[in-house]
Amino acid sequence: MPLPYVLLSAAVSLDGYLDDTGPERLLLSSPADFDRVDDVRASVDAILVGAGTIRADNPRLLVNSAERRALRVGEGRAEFPLKVTVSGSGELDPGAAFWHTGGAKVLLTTDRGAARAHALGIAAEVVPLGAELDWWAALAHLYERYGVRRLMVEGGGTVHTQLLREGLADELQLVLAPLLVGDPDAPRLFGPGGYQRGRLRLVETRRIEDVVLMRYEPTAPGTGSRASAADRHWLALACELAALCPPSRTAFSVGAVVVGADGTELARGYSREGGDLVAHAEEAALAKIDATDPRLPAATVYSSLEPCAHRASRPAPCARLILDAGIRRVVTAWREPDTFVVAADGSGLLAAAGAAVVVLPEYEERARRPNLHLPG
Repeated sequence: MPLPYVLLSAAVSLDGYLDDTGPERLLLSSPADFDRVDDVRASVDAILVGAGTIRADNPRLLVNSAERRALRVGEGRAEFPLKVTVSGSGELDPGAAFWHTGGAKVLLTTDRGAARAHALGIAAEVVPLGAELDWWAALAHLYERYGVRRLMVEGGGTVHTQLLREGLADELQLVLAPLLVGDPDAPRLFGPGGYQRGRLRLVETRRIEDVVLMRYEPTAPGTGSRASAADRHWLALACELAALCPPSRTAFSVGAVVVGADGTELARGYSREGGDLVAHAEEAALAKIDATDPRLPAATVYSSLEPCAHRASRPAPCARLILDAGIRRVVTAWREPDTFVVAADGSGLLAAAGAAVVVLPEYEERARRPNLHLPG
C-alpha cells in the first residue's frame, strides 16, 4: 500500500507548548521562519490539519509568495497545494477560512461525519472512509485518489501524536522558540501514548533569526507485515548501497542493511563487497554481526532485491542465512526475476518459516537501476 511522504511541521516553546490559553494565537516562529514554512508548503502536494486546528485557529493554509505560486503553475501543478482536514464527526464551521481560500479541499471523515458535513454544506470534497477513521486508509486514499506524494502536516498536537505513534511520519520539522508558556491547560505538541522505540535521527539543525529548526527522521523498523516510515528510509539506503556493487554480467547488484528493533544499524553490505566476486549483499552484512548478538531475533533485514532461495556459488542461499541468524522480518523492494533462476521465491521460503516479508514496490525502480545492464 504506497503512502505519501509525511512531513510533520510544528513550532513549540522551550517547554513544549504549541500555544498559550490567551485569546490570540501565540506567535512562536520568526518572520524568516514563516517564509521557510511558505517555501515548504509550495514544495508539497497537499497540506493537512486536524479539525481541532480549524476550530481553534481558523487557518487559511496558503502559499503566500506569488513567485512560488507562479513556479508551481509553471511546473504544471495547481497554484495551491490540496488542503486536507480530518474529522470523525464532520462537525465543522462551513464559514471557516479553510474552505474559502486557496484551491481544492478535501475532508476525510467517517460515514456518520460525511452525512453531517453534507448537511452543513461544507465546501469541500467529502470522503467517507468507513465507520471509523484510519490513518493508513486516509493516507493511501490521498496517494491513490489525489496523487499526493508529499504531505505536509501542520497540526494539531493530536494529529502529530497519532501519526508518530502509528509510525507514519517520515520526517519531523520542529522549530524551537525562545519562549516559556508554563500553562498546564495550554496545548502541547505531543500527548502520552505508545510511541515507536528508538531515537530519531537528527538530519539538520539551522538557526533562523531567534528560533532553531531541527529536522528528524524515525529509525525504528515497523513490526510484522506493516511498513513504517523508518522502513522506507532503510530500504532507500539499501537501494543506494546497490549502486556501489562492482558490475557483473552474471549476478544482481544488491544492497542490504540489518537494523535492530530500536533503530540501531547493525551492519550493511552489498554484492561482491570487498572483492569477493560471489558475495551476496545479505551475506556480506550478516557476516559483520556476531552470531550471538541478542538483537538479531528482533532485527529487520532490508534488501533491495528479494533474498535468494537458490544459489550455486555457496551452500546456503541468503533466505536461509537470514533464518539461521534468527531474523524473522525482511523488507524488500523487488521480487527476483527469472534472469538467473526460474521461479525464484526467497519470500516464500522466508514466509514458510514464519518470517514477515514486506515488499515496497514503489522502490522497485531504484532497486532495478544498478541492474539495467543485465539481460531481460
